[in-house]
Amino acid sequence: MQLGLDFSLVEALVAGVDEVGRGPLCGPVVTAAVILDPARPILGLNDSKKLTEARRELLFDEIREKALAWCIARADVEEIDRLNILHATMLAMQRAVEGLAVTPRLALIDGNRCPKLSVPCAPVVKGDSQVPAIAAASILAKVSRDREMRELDRLYPGYGLAGHKGYPTPSHLASLQALGVTPIYRRSFAPVRRLLDETAAFSAEPDRL
Repeated sequence: MQLGLDFSLVEALVAGVDEVGRGPLCGPVVTAAVILDPARPILGLNDSKKLTEARRELLFDEIREKALAWCIARADVEEIDRLNILHATMLAMQRAVEGLAVTPRLALIDGNRCPKLSVPCAPVVKGDSQVPAIAAASILAKVSRDREMRELDRLYPGYGLAGHKGYPTPSHLASLQALGVTPIYRRSFAPVRRLLDETAAFSAEPDRL
């Protein structure tokens, strides 16, 4: 039995686009665009969340080797805070598609809306479980962001970033409360903003003897 999505569904010069990292409290939102080669099937493509880390790492290399074109892009924390997470994600998707070395005839976007692109595009809800090119994009984006979060974990120890990847788990929220907000945090996100407000209010209180 072949695992993953049916590669016969791959169409020539159709780019799949996906994102990873809309929900975390810190780090960038990372996107990828991939145009698969119908002549070079990649077995086992699937939604990155349904694959093991080891399998994603192997597919990451195979996708970059076999795809007609691929591009990984991002929007950083400052852009997320300035634009909001939705618009920052759309910007990162736009960068990914524009960064492709081959111009697609169509871009299929995971989700229910499309960024502004110079090529025709269409949203596909749960596309990473249906469209091989979107699944490939989800893998590139997921592996790339996870690697970055592991690096940030080394730079900012104690927050557990390598484990939860910045998502607001109970342990992450406890670490954030104990250690404070660093420059990698999204200050527009409610738990971070609330902690900053509490810290500012405490600092503004007059000393009590």
